[in-house]
Amino acid sequence: MRTEVIEIYQSGKGYKAISKVLGLQRTTVRAIIHKWQKHGTVVNLPRSGRPTKITPRAQRRLIREVTKDPRTTSKELQASLASIKVSVHDSTIRKRLGKNGLHGRFPRRKPLLSKKNIRNKKSGRGQIVFHTTVYIYIVKIDCQCLFLHHSLAIGSISGHARSQNNLCVVWVDAHADINTPLSTPTGNIHGQPVSYLLKELHSKIPVMPGFSWIKPCISAKDIVYIGLRDLDPGEHYIIQHLGIKSFSMWELDHLGISRVMEETCDYLLTKYRPIHLSFDIDAIDPSLAPATGTPMVGGLTYREGVYLAEAICKTGLLSVLDLVEVNPNLGNTEEVASTVNYALGIILSSFGYVRGGSHPSHYNRGIRIFLPFLILELNQ
Repeated sequence: MRTEVIEIYQSGKGYKAISKVLGLQRTTVRAIIHKWQKHGTVVNLPRSGRPTKITPRAQRRLIREVTKDPRTTSKELQASLASIKVSVHDSTIRKRLGKNGLHGRFPRRKPLLSKKNIRNKKSGRGQIVFHTTVYIYIVKIDCQCLFLHHSLAIGSISGHARSQNNLCVVWVDAHADINTPLSTPTGNIHGQPVSYLLKELHSKIPVMPGFSWIKPCISAKDIVYIGLRDLDPGEHYIIQHLGIKSFSMWELDHLGISRVMEETCDYLLTKYRPIHLSFDIDAIDPSLAPATGTPMVGGLTYREGVYLAEAICKTGLLSVLDLVEVNPNLGNTEEVASTVNYALGIILSSFGYVRGGSHPSHYNRGIRIFLPFLILELNQ
């Protein structure tokens, strides 16, 4: 069409005549002709666009420095870029790191008690709500949900799926929690969250008031069960029928936790995808973590639970952690303390705590090595 406009214009026709012949607006004809007069062509020209604020080289430098030391501030990164003559605002640096999935480079600290709870404690009334203080050193942890009912996974996984596509779920639990409202023998919602999340079971979920916001967000191939040892017949049928990858305590005893985690990662991580770890404390043997609602003997040892969390953390893809079903109302003081301590051990291992010891990447202290007749001092 634009070529025809130019041909008719070169034959001596004016804007009005061209507009009438081709049925175009006069302003459109004028714009085409002006473009041809200015550029000698009517094809679309590449836009000059806005130059990127951070060059690819500078982006690589940012990611390298933040990966090396997650506690590096945006001001320090700004000064580092200035040394290579790249001048950008610190908000631009934060935005760029956010797009690359590098979040939360500052320790997150919550008070043990809120001001309201402190007043209640002093006056002796009301219920004290305890918060867990965790210092986060792994930069890619986006969210953690602690000590609540396992039905919260409906919300946490749904929200996670909306913010990050193609996620996978590692479900560590003594129970599969995959009953549908029609198959559940108890009617408890904490035994059904996975069925609400699986696309394959969407047709099996009846319309229920208050649940219309839930949309299936994962497939059967996106979830792996670890630690199963108490399944209802309906749950066992669903897992077998859908071909869901699962490792019961029999497989854990037979293969060992190391082999189970290798197979889990090989199965889920065929490509880059965020991991949602949903860990029910009743996966741990009740002799170690008794303060939970549905204990079942023969569970994971503490070392197996910690190894599992460490293996997930080492992938560098852990995005969300649920640690649920710790109930301080069930058990005496010693049982509650034991359960909470084991839960904190799982949380810290998920966030990068290493049993073999570690040190910050920026650690730089003088180390003296004493040898016969020689003292060497190393700075490393």
